[in-house]
Amino acid sequence: MKKALDLATLIGFFLGTAAILGSIMTAGGLGGFINIPSILIVVGGTFAAVMIQFPLQDVLGITGIIRQTIQHNASNPQETIEMMVKFAEEARKDGLLALEVHIKELDDPFLKTGLQLAIDGTEPELLRDILDVEISNLEERHKRGQNMFEAFGAFAPAFGMIGTLIGLVFMLQTMSDPSSIGPSMAVALITTFYGAVIANFIFLPLGGKLKERTKDEVQMREMVVAGILSIQSGDNPRLVEQKLMAFLPPKDRKAEDEG
Repeated sequence: MKKALDLATLIGFFLGTAAILGSIMTAGGLGGFINIPSILIVVGGTFAAVMIQFPLQDVLGITGIIRQTIQHNASNPQETIEMMVKFAEEARKDGLLALEVHIKELDDPFLKTGLQLAIDGTEPELLRDILDVEISNLEERHKRGQNMFEAFGAFAPAFGMIGTLIGLVFMLQTMSDPSSIGPSMAVALITTFYGAVIANFIFLPLGGKLKERTKDEVQMREMVVAGILSIQSGDNPRLVEQKLMAFLPPKDRKAEDEG
């Protein structure tokens, strides 16, 4: 199954980055917002806390999770419905065994597994149980990724506040020099800025995007299960189509009907 970049995510990151950098540059320049100790506190502390909470292997795989989040399956639900209807027509005409020639042509491992189980004569209840376990495992894997993003989103502002407190301590130690109070306060607040940006611009939105991806993929797989079971039971192709259309939003069903 081919993957495609999600334009909404990329455009969102571009617009958000442009808005933040544009406001900073307009207000006085980027130089005052770059502070290495603050970056170390927020980024290093956040990753350290996440590593304490999650297994090392999961944390090291965060880049892969991000890549999967900003990509989406190129498969089209309507194309899948058309394919399932075609399978239903062949199965009613020549039997389920006639579908075996299509197994090697399928790119979706889930659809391939389900169709092979049906061809092998697996009982409908057992077939559904097997595929439901696959769906549950998918949800569980995605849930771990969501939890990790949420942890990053929670820890980053916390370490931003810790960095601010550290900066305030150093500021209070130099109260005898009034000229140093302003710059020290600015540095102290930068860590809060870093934490807020990392949490609310990167990790929390990515966690929300992954949650939506999970919903879409689960719905797609449930549609496939319904289609396979309907084909296995020998339903009329038109009935198979109607069952699967129920999984689509009304506007997409209407477009398909008109087509």
